[in-house]
Amino acid sequence: MPELHPIGEPYAEGLLDVGDGNRIHWEASGNPAGKPALVVHGGPGSGLNTGNRRYFDPERYHLVLFSQRGCGRSEPHAADPATSLEHNTTAHLIADMERLREHLGIEKWLLYGGSWGSTLILAYAQAHPERVSEIVICAVTMTRPEEVDWLYRGVGRLLPGPWEAFRDALPPEDREGDLVSAYSRLLNSPDAAVRSKAAHDWATWEDAVIAHESQGSPNAYTGRPTEALMAFTRITAHYFSRDAFLEDGQLLRDAHRLAGIPGVLIHGRLDLSCPLETPWSLARAWPDAELTVVDDAGHTGSPVMRRTILDALERFAGPARDSSG
Repeated sequence: MPELHPIGEPYAEGLLDVGDGNRIHWEASGNPAGKPALVVHGGPGSGLNTGNRRYFDPERYHLVLFSQRGCGRSEPHAADPATSLEHNTTAHLIADMERLREHLGIEKWLLYGGSWGSTLILAYAQAHPERVSEIVICAVTMTRPEEVDWLYRGVGRLLPGPWEAFRDALPPEDREGDLVSAYSRLLNSPDAAVRSKAAHDWATWEDAVIAHESQGSPNAYTGRPTEALMAFTRITAHYFSRDAFLEDGQLLRDAHRLAGIPGVLIHGRLDLSCPLETPWSLARAWPDAELTVVDDAGHTGSPVMRRTILDALERFAGPARDSSG
């Protein structure tokens, strides 16, 4: 059974100008002659996580990590209320990934990610299937309106106390309508205290949804540094209040565009954030994908889920390559 690899350090990094005044931060590690792979982070707005390097054999993978617009070390940062999100959409992120691929001279790459990252991976792969060698995704979501409604309203039936606190933190006139849009307005308020409280209230709800997960980390959302939390909540609400800038059911409808791309879908049976129905439906529509359900995992994973991810990435890594030439 494979072990996590040393975290290593990047051998190159930079800020890539992607237009509209945005520069995305990227880093490359592992073997420059190895199999190209891109890690697509979640959120939206979480920023790259260097810990993901540990899933990739540095002798066999040429690994690229990047932070999507407005988060991590990308510029300008969405924690600053003056940073416009007008040019921060799914289509922009897909174009950014293509520009990064071209910048690095990569022909095709494996895509790995989870949660929101799985949505962006699917959208990119359906737009550019010829540029994708394999896909490995966990905590699968397609960010359909029904999935967003489940996460910010439906699952409240299982967590009535925390959900009522999430709802009642809004002004009375907003409590019966679209909660995500209402939070998005607060997170863009000119009043710093309003923005800060909305970010905390949003993150408190996110923590409540994963609090039952024995394998997870407490305060996974509220424990983030202030600027990272503000960017995450502001960008997430921006995307989720706009159906992720996708047509309803688009990624499932267009799953046929993934034909010929080997895929591994890994999902925790205990994931309240993203119910199992989503990867189940995707696996039925994408014949080249296999679905593995991890019984002890929720949204934040487990040791068994980590081993399952490692197994998939080891399988796709190919032979070791000489980087000297």
